Amino acid sequence: MNLVLRIWNSSLGKKYLMALSGVVLVLFVIGHMVGNLQIFLGPEAINRYAHFLQSNVELLWPVRLFLLTMVVLHIVSAIRLTLDNRAARPMEYAHGQPPFAASLASRTMLVGGLVVASFIVFHLLHYTIKIDSLSVVKTSAPATALKFQDLKEMLPTGETRPDVYAMMVAGFSNPWISLCYAIGVGLLCFHLSHGIAAMFQSLGFRNHVYSPLIEKAAKVIALVLVVGYLSIPAAVLLGLGRTHLEKAVAQAAMIKSLPASKADPQNLKANPLK
Repeated sequence: MNLVLRIWNSSLGKKYLMALSGVVLVLFVIGHMVGNLQIFLGPEAINRYAHFLQSNVELLWPVRLFLLTMVVLHIVSAIRLTLDNRAARPMEYAHGQPPFAASLASRTMLVGGLVVASFIVFHLLHYTIKIDSLSVVKTSAPATALKFQDLKEMLPTGETRPDVYAMMVAGFSNPWISLCYAIGVGLLCFHLSHGIAAMFQSLGFRNHVYSPLIEKAAKVIALVLVVGYLSIPAAVLLGLGRTHLEKAVAQAAMIKSLPASKADPQNLKANPLK
């Protein structure tokens, strides 16, 4: 316990904690993008992937709790370091200008990070928790109110699994939602364009020889991430998955209109939404 307190109470210790938690979160962001890009492989690929994650509860929840811990540790470390730095220099620079060579990304790391954290909360409410106000699925029959939870894929065995492909298409079909994601992902990658390089510096892997390469690599990674993530809402707005969504909505509306006994998946034939 004393060791933990000594690490936390030292500026260097907090920098290490922020950098290490940042490494974990960057790896997650990359992995999450790769998983989501399976939408371009069709409904079967992304739905199978999502079902694997959601059905392995003993793996899913420990990972979620670990990531949440990393997010909290990263944010709290950043706030504490900022407050410590301000306490060490209570007076602003006499010329009123930011430090020489300080980029906009580096000067807005804390504020930008907090905005990104807000976007992550929005993302979780939208696709993970699926709150009603964000998970409404537009249908041709307004009287039939459908939510993301209603979109199911029928399997040949008679079982069902969440139709994540249809959920993603339904969500990003709303231009305002896609715009929110474009802003959020853009800010996230702007944050990473400096944050990735800063991680190497905090961990002692950056010097005058490797610095230019690390800084360029950070910007390239950030660019790849923003293109990868935003390619999904862009493709949906251009028509990706529209036919599949229409079939999924029709099936969900039909199941919802049936009496409970007849709506049992075992009494319905598999609907190949391909």
